[in-house]
Amino acid sequence: MPYSLVSAATLGFDLVRLPAGRAVAEVLLTGLGADESALTRLAATHPCRGLDRDQRGVRAVRSRRAREMAAGVPHMRSAAEAGQGGGDRVALLVAQLEQGTIGDAPTLERLLREDVLGHEHGLHGQTDADEWDEAADVLADAAVGFWAAGVLPPLVRRDLTAAFDRALDAGPLAAPGAWGLGPAADELTAFLATVRDLDEAGRARWRVAVDENRAGHRPWATAMHEASWGAHVSGRIRPLAAAQLLAVQAFLDGGFDLHDGAAGVWNAVAGCVQVIVLDDLLNGDAVAVLRGPGRRVAALS
Repeated sequence: MPYSLVSAATLGFDLVRLPAGRAVAEVLLTGLGADESALTRLAATHPCRGLDRDQRGVRAVRSRRAREMAAGVPHMRSAAEAGQGGGDRVALLVAQLEQGTIGDAPTLERLLREDVLGHEHGLHGQTDADEWDEAADVLADAAVGFWAAGVLPPLVRRDLTAAFDRALDAGPLAAPGAWGLGPAADELTAFLATVRDLDEAGRARWRVAVDENRAGHRPWATAMHEASWGAHVSGRIRPLAAAQLLAVQAFLDGGFDLHDGAAGVWNAVAGCVQVIVLDDLLNGDAVAVLRGPGRRVAALS
C-alpha cells in the first residue's frame, strides 16, 4: 500500500511500531518544514561531494545494496502468512499488526521525494536544482536507514543516516511553526504535551479508553476518512501530515510501546490529532467519534 500525506495517520501507525520510527518522523518533518537554510545545510553534507566518478559509482552500489537489505523489514503480508493457523482472532490480529508494516521502504522514499518534496513544497523549483537534489538524497537515505534500522547491519544504517545526523549537528533543521498549523497550533501543542508527559497511570487510562471504544472501530474509520477528505479539499494536507508526525514523536516519548501501537492506542491518538486540525470542517458525529477517546481519558483522570 503506498503512503500519502493525506493518510499520514496510516504512516504513523507503521512508525510507532518501528525501532527508529521516531527518527523517520524527524526526517519527514524536516522535509516538510525545510527553508533555504535547511536545504543548504542538508546538501552540504551529501556524501558524494568532493568524490570523483569512480568513488560516486561505489557509493551508488552501496546505496542500492542497502535498499535491497531494507526490504527485509517484515510486511503485513508476510506477518499474516506467518500467523495463519487459528487461535484467538483478536490476539492473532494484534500479533500480525505488531510484526508487519503496511508500507515499505520504496513507498516511504517515494513519499519523501514526490510528496514531501514535491510541487506543493513552498521552495520547489525556486532553489538551485543541484542543491535541491542533494538535500533530497540526504533525506531519502536517512528515511530508509532509520526505517530499516531493525534489519540493517549497524554500519550500513549509519552509512545511510550519517549525512542527516551531521546536518543536525548545528541544530534543528525545521523551526517551530514551519509547518503552518495555523489556528490549531496551540491546541495541538497542548494535546501533544499531555501525551508526551504521560506516566504509567496515564498510559493505562488511554488503554482503558481504547478498550471501551473498540466496538466503534467502523465509525472511527469513517470519521478519519471524512477528515482526510476535508484536508484534501481545504488544502490542509501538509499541516495535517506534520501534526500526525509530531504525534508519532509524542506517542513514543510518552512511553507507549509496540503493542500499544498495534492494539489501537495510536489510532485513538491519531484521531484526536485529526479532529484538532480539522474540527471546523467536520460534522458533529465525526467530531464526537474522534474526540471520544480523549474525552474518556479525561473522565478517567
